Amino acid sequence: MSNQTMSTVEPSTELLNMLKADHDKVKELFEQFEQTADEEERAAIIGSALKELEVHADLEEKIIYPAVREHLEDKELITESLEEHHVVHLLIKELKGARVKPERRDAKFTVLAENVKHHIKEEEESLFPEALALDLDWDGLTAKVEEKKAKLTSETSHAKRRR
Repeated sequence: MSNQTMSTVEPSTELLNMLKADHDKVKELFEQFEQTADEEERAAIIGSALKELEVHADLEEKIIYPAVREHLEDKELITESLEEHHVVHLLIKELKGARVKPERRDAKFTVLAENVKHHIKEEEESLFPEALALDLDWDGLTAKVEEKKAKLTSETSHAKRRR
């Protein structure tokens, strides 16, 4: 069997599937949070979700959005996505901040989850279909995203071990 027949996934689909997998992972963490009342478990879930969101947002803001924006006629989708990211960053900063009481922390995380789920829905229903129609260097974008994600994931692992 040749390499061509083994790899049937389009480069664009590969990248968008990677992003959707990130979305699914975060949505699963939101669900786990809702299903547990244990304070330690909730804190651990929040920590994991924040790391996932920070890495994912960095990939979108620094690699994906600029590439898509360059080819879109209507830039509003990207501008709105960036504003949604801004709100997410503010909530992450507050959640990581000085001692937040569990009830406030849980409320903030719930607001974060609602905002992120809305953002995911818009991306998957509007932005991704529009991006698929663009003539982008999907191979190059996928490679950049994979490389940056590996670097960011490695950095957060090292920082965690140093604590």
